[in-house]
Amino acid sequence: MAGAAAAVQPLESSLLPAELSVILPSFNEADNIPILIGLLDKALAGIAWEAIVVDDNSPDGTTEVARKIAHGDPRVRVIRRIGRRGLSGACIEGMLASSAPFVAVMDADLQHDETLLPKMLAALKADDTDLVVASRKVEGGTVGEGLSKIRAWGSNIANGLAQKLLNVTLTDPMSGFFMVRREKAEELAPRLSPQGFKILLDLVSSANGTLKIKELPFTFRERQHGESKLDTLVTLDYFGLLLAKYFGDIVSVRFLMFGLVGASGLLVHLVALRVFLLSDMSFNLSQTAASFVAMTSNFFLNNQLTYRDRRLRGFGALIGLLTFYAVCSVGVLANVGVANLIYADPSFWLFAGAAGAVMGAVWNYAASSALTWRKN
Repeated sequence: MAGAAAAVQPLESSLLPAELSVILPSFNEADNIPILIGLLDKALAGIAWEAIVVDDNSPDGTTEVARKIAHGDPRVRVIRRIGRRGLSGACIEGMLASSAPFVAVMDADLQHDETLLPKMLAALKADDTDLVVASRKVEGGTVGEGLSKIRAWGSNIANGLAQKLLNVTLTDPMSGFFMVRREKAEELAPRLSPQGFKILLDLVSSANGTLKIKELPFTFRERQHGESKLDTLVTLDYFGLLLAKYFGDIVSVRFLMFGLVGASGLLVHLVALRVFLLSDMSFNLSQTAASFVAMTSNFFLNNQLTYRDRRLRGFGALIGLLTFYAVCSVGVLANVGVANLIYADPSFWLFAGAAGAVMGAVWNYAASSALTWRKN
């Protein structure tokens, strides 16, 4: 690892103002960063470039590794984020930290082909183009070995939804590898969500068709070191972004994420309610118990997804859960009270349970945002 870092010898041209900033959002990429900087040095020979490593306080020492490289190479800069998590937010901060006329965003896990960067830059400079996207879907592009069959299938569905719901014309709106004129990125930044993982989709949909876009084919490579940061919960995150953009950003992505988690909690609530009723518990007691089962489910899902940038761990998670119970108790009272008014016949259990659960939703969101996952 040290050898890879030492191999990078900045040229005198590196002291010139950067023409291109390469934004590298990272989390636990200590093994990959030195290799990637060496690859960028080779691929961008003759171009005044800089790399901005935006690290989400990685426990594996990614920040320290990047800073050691930066100490000997002025083309490398490091932003360490504490108390903030998420790829989109890291990309936005990196782009806003740049003064170069062009900025590229690529993963730090070596799955994106750095040799495409000069072609992307040439396309932006030669054509009347605002955004160049590395696409796996245009002719000549493939996913290679980088995606499993299941992830490739999910990516295709996500692409289709983005194209249909948001009228995005990109063949690969899920791509995380692109280059844009910095002035355009800066203009759109106030409309972008710092949450989530799909910064390109957010960028294009926020532009409302004003960006002139070109796509270039590339092959998505297999990860060499570390583990993928994507998990199944990212699906909810993606749908939250889709809904937020579809409704014109009237409500925040976080609120929609909370709502999606709440919808799953409603299902949990109704299943638990039915189980308790079948065990001959009274409706009031069953509704109360089901509420706490749903709250527990909602807490852990929200902690993993909706508030992943403020995620509670260890003893803090236990305190957070107790706080979540406390602040939602008012919602539970409303839940049980309204449901009890409606529940006059056992055949109405579904409607009564659903109505009661919905009544507490707004309070739960406001209280949990202010108290359970409050910003430090």
